[in-house]
Amino acid sequence: AKQLSHKYAEMSSGRVVVDLAENHGRQVARSFVQNVAETVGCIAQAKEEVWHYQTPKLSSAVSTISIGLDGTSMILTQQGNRQAMVGTISLYDAHGERLHTTYIGAAPEYGRATFLTRMEREIEHVISLYPDAHRQGLADGASENWTFLASYVETQIVDFYHATGYLKLMANVLYPRRPKPREKWIETQAHRLKHEPKAAQAFLAEWAQIEPSSLNATGQENLHSVLTYFTNHHHQMAYAETRQVHRPIGSGVTEAACKVLVKQRLCGSGMQWKELGATMVLSLRVLSYTCGRWQQFWSKINRYGFSL
Repeated sequence: AKQLSHKYAEMSSGRVVVDLAENHGRQVARSFVQNVAETVGCIAQAKEEVWHYQTPKLSSAVSTISIGLDGTSMILTQQGNRQAMVGTISLYDAHGERLHTTYIGAAPEYGRATFLTRMEREIEHVISLYPDAHRQGLADGASENWTFLASYVETQIVDFYHATGYLKLMANVLYPRRPKPREKWIETQAHRLKHEPKAAQAFLAEWAQIEPSSLNATGQENLHSVLTYFTNHHHQMAYAETRQVHRPIGSGVTEAACKVLVKQRLCGSGMQWKELGATMVLSLRVLSYTCGRWQQFWSKINRYGFSL
């Protein structure tokens, strides 16, 4: 069961059948692989509220807990493209080195209740382990993400690379037909945003002086989008101050988790999933990709058995 479920977390049931035959001399049916993996996934889900997993021994003291969440699309049978959710809880030392990441994932659902409940449980557990660590929220600009994170974090940082996307939009406003000055301006302003304290507030003051009537329709629309974004999020753009205390400013860990947990396994060519199947695979992948959890999960099964 351990071997089958780990392989199924990484590859399709058809590929697992081939792998077992070629590398292990075992002939099994695809349905057997799917049934075993589904059973293991069900156990993982049934026990997630009562089985706590220990963080591996870390090389340094934890200074920062950085929490992020994001969604990515996948295809559900008869429903089309839906959004699966991924969350990360990363631990950093005082020098900004990432020590460990806990991954949380959930298949598409309406309302995100299951996913948010899992996030809450994991966040509260990590905070209890490291009560003196600074708690930082790090995500893109989606308001629903910040509504959830607000009650758990002390500081909020909107992903730096999402913010620079709006600098590119502003560059189109200022240099609509001059690509070289546009590229230079983006480079200069991105450096300011990252290294200059209160740069976002300074940008807002500068851009407010632009007269919309001097722009064409596209320019006016872009200017409005940029001003709205920076007005809504300038308080979450303290990048220089955050870097000075060696905390992350990019949500790459969470975005990479979307690709690794969801895209690489659930979004292959022609793949469509039923909700139960997607849920089971994500449960297995979360256990597998969070360092230390796969072995701890099977140690608990060895100790407590397979009862659901």
